[in-house]
Amino acid sequence: MTAYELKARKELAAWRKKMSRKPSIVDKLSKAAQLKMNKWIPEKIHTALTAAIKQMVRAVLFGAKYTSAVRRQVTGLEETETVVRKRIDLYRKTAAAEGGITGAGGILLGLAEFPILLGIKMKMLFDIAALYGHDVKDYRERLFILYIFQLAFSSQQHRRKIFLEVDHWQQQLQALPENVESFDWRSFQQEYRDYIDLAKLFQLIPGIGALVGVVVNYRLINKLGETAINAYRLRRERLLLQH
Repeated sequence: MTAYELKARKELAAWRKKMSRKPSIVDKLSKAAQLKMNKWIPEKIHTALTAAIKQMVRAVLFGAKYTSAVRRQVTGLEETETVVRKRIDLYRKTAAAEGGITGAGGILLGLAEFPILLGIKMKMLFDIAALYGHDVKDYRERLFILYIFQLAFSSQQHRRKIFLEVDHWQQQLQALPENVESFDWRSFQQEYRDYIDLAKLFQLIPGIGALVGVVVNYRLINKLGETAINAYRLRRERLLLQH
């Protein structure tokens, strides 16, 4: 085992501990407040948001420009992750620039940014999957991407549940829904919305919106990239243990 692989293993162990920890009191209070706020939102709006996000994500999951990501021949872990991190850096800069432009444009552009940023995040995940040698034309790999997304942008309670499924992915494959229509879109959109709402709300404030847009988007993409790296490290470790 190389020095890089030892370092990656330590990082993975720390990430696994973070993902699987029980929700703290702050986590529970935050989630309770979000649930209370969601109850105030009319059911029609929840239904509309679920449908909108479902359609946006479906378009990405089955879009030609996403599923055409070229599957890379996997070599060593260090070489693979050097390429992956360069790709993440590219998307960080793209998202930060986009956040600055829409943040400076006020409320209308800020609201319009939601599907744009979602598309950037998903495209990055498709690229990362392909760089780790996974075939994104496989429906199950596209579902795994949604699981990574939830690990990055969910409450600790939901994240812990999703992590247990990702940690036993080979078994989870047997329980996957037969098609994307059966996916729990309601939980997906609600967790994502609750996670990023507060941060993105400040982006709509005149004067500071551009700066907030740059910083928030940069951090969101960075968090998603690191989550993806560790999720694929976890799958790699599980496969190595099986052999």
